Amino acid sequence: MTQEWDAGRLDSDLEGVSFDTLAVRAGQHRTPEGEHSDPLFFTSSYVFRTAADAAARFAGEVPGNVYSRYTNPTVRSFEERIAALEGAEQAVGFATGMAAITAVAMGLCSAGDHVLISQSVFGSTISLFDKYFKRFGIEVEYVPLANLDGWKAAIKANTKLLFVESPSNPLAELVDIAALADIAHAKGTLLVVDNCFSTPALQQPLKLGADIVVHSATKFIDGQGRCMGGVVAGRAEHMKEMVGVVRTAGASLSPFNAWIFLKGLETLNLRMRAHCASAQVLAQWLEQQDGIEKVHYAGLPSHPQHELAKRQMRGFGGVVSFEVKGGKEGAWRFIDATRLISITANLGDSKTTITHPGTTSHGRLSPQEREAAGIRDSLIRVAVGLEDVTDLQADLARGLAAL
Repeated sequence: MTQEWDAGRLDSDLEGVSFDTLAVRAGQHRTPEGEHSDPLFFTSSYVFRTAADAAARFAGEVPGNVYSRYTNPTVRSFEERIAALEGAEQAVGFATGMAAITAVAMGLCSAGDHVLISQSVFGSTISLFDKYFKRFGIEVEYVPLANLDGWKAAIKANTKLLFVESPSNPLAELVDIAALADIAHAKGTLLVVDNCFSTPALQQPLKLGADIVVHSATKFIDGQGRCMGGVVAGRAEHMKEMVGVVRTAGASLSPFNAWIFLKGLETLNLRMRAHCASAQVLAQWLEQQDGIEKVHYAGLPSHPQHELAKRQMRGFGGVVSFEVKGGKEGAWRFIDATRLISITANLGDSKTTITHPGTTSHGRLSPQEREAAGIRDSLIRVAVGLEDVTDLQADLARGLAAL
């Protein structure tokens, strides 16, 4: 937006407002058209008044749009809204969640740096660091997520980042984020938290001491399985490097997808409450069934970190994982017997999904890597949607009957 236009009263005063209000209104800067909804800017480039104006914008000497690979008003609105919800100074959007994680490593690490990652992370995150970043001279080690002493012992003089998912995919393991942040900062390293499973509606890692938050916006932020995107949020000094990566490497968030995410954020808190409520019902019910060997859900008193989850989260999330009798064959029979729930590896959708992590999201890992991450052949992951919970329970009962 150029300096000549002042929206004045057309823009909302958001001083001191609550999370739900920020989710609906943060980041919107109305144009001279006076639109009420968030506008969608479909343009690859921008027109400048003079050659000098173009030169000043490209040099960063004056504010304004330059090229939609890294400056687009719709994308910027999404970034500002995420920053407001996470309590960050700045956020930067990317084409996918994995692009966001890639940007963190590319922007903040160099050859010879050491990165510590929790053993309980998405399979593609492990592949990214092991197959690609190791190739460029970054040292990578893995630590059990909840073992604070293990993190402390593993940090070296050249450790640049600690990277965790909390809750983790798919076992809902947690780490005490505040305690781990203290450990990281005492050693001069940064703590990065993948907050995809919680979203800022349930957990704000930056307020617990983390330095950077990463999201796959494809999941709960969208909320309807429509498009892909990612976002990184944190302090401006770190986000400057994220802007540099997206500007030069080009993993840019589509303006259309950013607009979809803006619409998703407007209902985020309402949706997350509904996801959590249904997930809690199903987790408690599954724990009582004969064919189930173990249920992984932080909302259950049986979960080893249930008390920690109550302290650092405002809800336990919408993903329930469980182990069934019969190993992989039993898990596949269970999945194939369902008739309502969608068999797909995506999550965060309004439609409930079911998948076998050992052969989908974590299928490219070696058996040893899956074992270290706790991904057993008998494990099933259900990402609970917004359907009637009694219908979901009836469908899962079909799976139980097939064991």
